[in-house]
Amino acid sequence: MESVGKSVAPEQAQDPGGKRRLSDWLSILGPGLITGASDDDPSGISTYSVAGATTGFSMLWLLLLTTPMMAVVQGMCARIGMVSGVGLARNMRKYLPAWLLYPLMLSVFAANIINAGADLEGMAASSRMVFGLPQWPWILAYGFALAFFQVFVSYRKIASVVKWLTLTLFAYVITAFVVHANWLTVAQHLVVPHVELSATWLTTAMALLGTTITPYLFFWQACLEVEEEKALGRTTIMKRRGATEREISDAHIDINFGMIFSNVVALFIIVTTAVTLNAHGTTHIATAQDAAKALEPLAGKFAYLLFTLGMVGTGLLAIPALVGSSAYVAAETFDWKRGLALPWLKAPGFYGTLVVGMLIAMLMGFFNIDPIAALFWSAVLNGIVAVPLLAVIVHFASDKKLMHKWRASLAARIWGWATVAVMGIAAISIFVFWGKS
Repeated sequence: MESVGKSVAPEQAQDPGGKRRLSDWLSILGPGLITGASDDDPSGISTYSVAGATTGFSMLWLLLLTTPMMAVVQGMCARIGMVSGVGLARNMRKYLPAWLLYPLMLSVFAANIINAGADLEGMAASSRMVFGLPQWPWILAYGFALAFFQVFVSYRKIASVVKWLTLTLFAYVITAFVVHANWLTVAQHLVVPHVELSATWLTTAMALLGTTITPYLFFWQACLEVEEEKALGRTTIMKRRGATEREISDAHIDINFGMIFSNVVALFIIVTTAVTLNAHGTTHIATAQDAAKALEPLAGKFAYLLFTLGMVGTGLLAIPALVGSSAYVAAETFDWKRGLALPWLKAPGFYGTLVVGMLIAMLMGFFNIDPIAALFWSAVLNGIVAVPLLAVIVHFASDKKLMHKWRASLAARIWGWATVAVMGIAAISIFVFWGKS
């Protein structure tokens, strides 16, 4: 059953288990890399900047914890999509009662759009800082361009462009070296856990967890795996069901690389703001833009430009994932035709949801909705929704009837349930500690 309708890709047939060239390894990178990179969106950069500025290096060790958690959860989502032939929301529609399904999906949709709106404002603010012009033209330009790109450009072209956009994240790697960090101190804080029982430290830690392990990534990962299979000609669910060993192996290589890359970038952002802002007493910032402004006199114009323009690149990566995953959630929940590979006339509900989501996100900037408040409510919603979603994902990935021979291993299930527990504590702590000092 596990390989029903599954055909082997030509390159797999030619070289089953043989040595891979560099081009082979690069060709593997796709949905996992894109998903991991999109996690470092402008709101995530703001959170990591605040963490470095307010708490120095003390939270670096959390990234060693979140990396395997992200890899395990995203790997489960990929397997569910590949083995079942449909996305996460479609599986939930099949197995969950309506009273649980619809509130969960509505909460995910709301959190995604709020986050996308805050990210658009972050991109616009960064562009205004570097190029001038008021904020609203930038919101219009980015919003309409991203919506047009997703509606009228083929999935294959979208994937190839977005894949190259991940290189913009190296701006934060370069910046960390520009500010001359003490890497021995960084390494020490990376491996030695440190906890401060203060409201500020705990609130920031929970925000870091919430922005790193976030629901839209779960849906986006599974749906991108389905899109990849559609691009290979597997146009029906029956043809997509199951997976070959090579496909599962490649998916995990892709995901592990993407999640490690995502957390490495987060590490460099924390290091940059800890070395510059925290070390010089600038500990009260609210956004990445605040961090960039404070960075210029301490690290120079080059570091300031890299840090600021990097937010535009990350927004171009993340916003399509946010509004796109919302469109998939809606389309799979209501069983509409869906997919970025389909022309918009063949999937009006899917593309209509995508466009409406983008318009709502754009309107946030015109109604002067505080992006910090928006990110707070997005974090609250994500924190609440992530816990039951993670529990459902681990349950699905552990189900022999659904996953067959690709059921998650015991080690993966342990990591999965540990992630549920950690995120449950994070969700509770958001309410207990946010806003306190």
